[in-house]
Amino acid sequence: MTSSIVLLGAPGSGKGTQANQMAELLSVPSISTGDMLRANVKAGTSLGMKAKSFMDQGLLVSDEIILSMVEETLTGPDCENGFILDGFPRNLAQARALTDMLASYGKALTYAIFLDVPEEEIVRRLTRRRVCGQCGAIFHLDSKPPRQDGICDECGATLVHRSDDQEDVIRNRMKVYREQTEPLVDYYRKIGILRHIIGMGTPDAIFNQISVIVGKEA
Repeated sequence: MTSSIVLLGAPGSGKGTQANQMAELLSVPSISTGDMLRANVKAGTSLGMKAKSFMDQGLLVSDEIILSMVEETLTGPDCENGFILDGFPRNLAQARALTDMLASYGKALTYAIFLDVPEEEIVRRLTRRRVCGQCGAIFHLDSKPPRQDGICDECGATLVHRSDDQEDVIRNRMKVYREQTEPLVDYYRKIGILRHIIGMGTPDAIFNQISVIVGKEA
């Protein structure tokens, strides 16, 4: 049985963590559009070069390019038994295009799983996050503090508070999310595949709920 799943949720809701665990549980790839873009740009593909022209100007990559990359990936052999999409679709136009594209190949999403986390919790999570400027390791001042304040456990470099983890930036990202991405919750509810999870527990507790939904509970 294939499992083709979209993960929905605000920035900081834990989608990336859950996507990786789900991919291992279901033996399907976890697909992040950010990773997909970077891989195409690095490989110098035709789509990658088109995307780079947008990125170099500080513009969002067009839906047309993103959809082409997604289609190329989802129709490849790695996704024959399903996939987890993290960070796509981001708006209703992308969601409808994804539905139509999958239908053209005789496929459909199994679930859209919504990790519902209140805005104040998102702000708390992200403003307390610290990242190693050298190796990229991620820490959290509450749930995963470094052993030595301000120093990476992994490589000893200085931890930084990223500019996009500042409260004013987070509030703006949440505004964009509410306007563009939150309407997908109703879209997938109406077509009958939405599954709603309150994302306030530990990552393991949330993963256990997802495991029950996809029929793979331990």
